[in-house]
Amino acid sequence: MNDFAIETKQLTKIYGAQTAVSTVNLHVRKGRIYGLLGRNGAGKTTIMKMILGLTSITSGEINVFGRNIKGQEKQVYPRIGAIIETPGFYPNLTGTENLEIFAKLRGTAAPNAVENAMEVVGLPYRDKKLFGKYSLGMKQRLGIANAILHDPELLILDEPTNGLDPIGIAEMREFIRHLSVERGKTILISSHILSEIYLLADDIGIIDHGVLLEESSMSELKKKNGRYVQLQVSDVSKATLILEREFHTNDYSVQDDHTLRLYDTALHMGEINKALVMQDVTVISSALCNDTLEDYFKSITGGEGIA
Repeated sequence: MNDFAIETKQLTKIYGAQTAVSTVNLHVRKGRIYGLLGRNGAGKTTIMKMILGLTSITSGEINVFGRNIKGQEKQVYPRIGAIIETPGFYPNLTGTENLEIFAKLRGTAAPNAVENAMEVVGLPYRDKKLFGKYSLGMKQRLGIANAILHDPELLILDEPTNGLDPIGIAEMREFIRHLSVERGKTILISSHILSEIYLLADDIGIIDHGVLLEESSMSELKKKNGRYVQLQVSDVSKATLILEREFHTNDYSVQDDHTLRLYDTALHMGEINKALVMQDVTVISSALCNDTLEDYFKSITGGEGIA
């Protein structure tokens, strides 16, 4: 059984002499929030547009719900809701009137689809306020209401917190999490705001200059970027056995033949060093580290951090 709502294989997009997206292998698991993180211009929106058929694929493959999307558009796209760039609505109509037009255009079957969608995003149904008078946060909410009118299984949201104030960002984050946890939606979200992806996503993909540098669960990434003790030893296999047997922990990761990271920093390092030495494991070095996600992003992109 395929656990991926979206899977791309060697996905590439070339504009003339410029490669916007290069051989990207993306894996978005069902029922989770996947954060696609990268600077502006990194290729995030281009990937989303290729998934949605809004721009052509130069090479590679996109599978959605286990199907190659090419030739299966009529079966696949009704199961997806999306916001790409700025949602377009009629400024002289109310939010409800705008959604009613889109529901008719889309052929949404449920008679109460508009009312339900507005209730989900926390906007008043049949309110007299015109879209042109909406705050940016309300406009973003209406965009998501439009995306979920047909109750899709998968949501693709391009920078949904862009331009919002801190309160609006927090509300949008809570709302997206609600869609995932309470309503079972799979969500692919892009952002250049590192802290927002860190707080929201279950899984993360880091993209830079069109190249997907890393995919990881957020729990694994947090382990890499928190407090830990880095141990360099003569025999990693023997050291991990001692940690498990004598200190009853498996909260570590092996980096290479001589290096491991111990995430359980409550353990007494003096006792650990003593136990290792007593059993003929040489401790070359041990150091308490406190990396941040910003540090990690800089290290793998080889450049400046992002917001």
